[in-house]
Amino acid sequence: MAAELIDGLKIAARVHDEVCATVEARLAVTGRQPGLVVVLVGDDPASRSYVRRKERACAEVGILTETLRPSADISEEELLGLIGELNRDSRYDGILIQLPLPPHLSQERIINAIDPAKDVDGLHPENAGLLVQGVPRFVPATPLGVQRMLLEQGIDTRGLRVVILGRSNLVGRPLSLLLGQRGAGGDATVTVCHTRTHEVARHTLDADVVVAAAGAPLTVTADMLGEGAVVIDVGVNRVADSSRKSGYRLVGDVDFDSAYEKVAAITPVPGGVGPMTVAMLLHNVVLASELRSNS
Repeated sequence: MAAELIDGLKIAARVHDEVCATVEARLAVTGRQPGLVVVLVGDDPASRSYVRRKERACAEVGILTETLRPSADISEEELLGLIGELNRDSRYDGILIQLPLPPHLSQERIINAIDPAKDVDGLHPENAGLLVQGVPRFVPATPLGVQRMLLEQGIDTRGLRVVILGRSNLVGRPLSLLLGQRGAGGDATVTVCHTRTHEVARHTLDADVVVAAAGAPLTVTADMLGEGAVVIDVGVNRVADSSRKSGYRLVGDVDFDSAYEKVAAITPVPGGVGPMTVAMLLHNVVLASELRSNS
């Protein structure tokens, strides 16, 4: 039996509607829009594409947005100075530094300079620490989107065995904390596998839910998955495809065609986790605006 497709576009549209309604209500009461500023250093094509998607999404739900584009050779001190200005700028509730940064810039130092109350990416140590303590403020958008997808799909994670492939600070680590915390969308037994894990398939075969977030195209195959598992594919990878005008196609970390015939439910790539990441960023911007108003 073929798997049920978990439609990220459809779920993201529901989040957009919620955000739009909240923005309209707040605008009627406070007279101001929530605001997001994106800092895009340099001219990386993939980063430009991501930023355009965020700009369009903000416009659709009524969030004020601006993208600043300092050159790739900006000094670290100049970028830190810019972040300091944005921390003080009352127009913006959220600050997002588009990653990756050029190699001469310290990502840690740049992220740590953002006001934690405006850190809608959830990467500042204060926000990461709150998540560890089980009282999250801003959670990175992709893990938050994965949790929302599971909830919307009616998948009760209480007591389920979840295996996450990848331990990045953007996805794997925060997702393991989210799914392991008490309450709805949590209470799972979580295993995190990484590049040093021996015999990864021993873990994935026993999993009720597998989240592939390792950034390695098509590496999770059907023989690594248990019958009836739920598969969330976070990977977005370009692979050569001469039949496409672009010369490439997008694939996930999961070999979709083989997994589709074995598992109970699976996210497609594209159209799965990607739209949820943008949707939950919008959620975080509105949350930042609400917290600021209440402080």
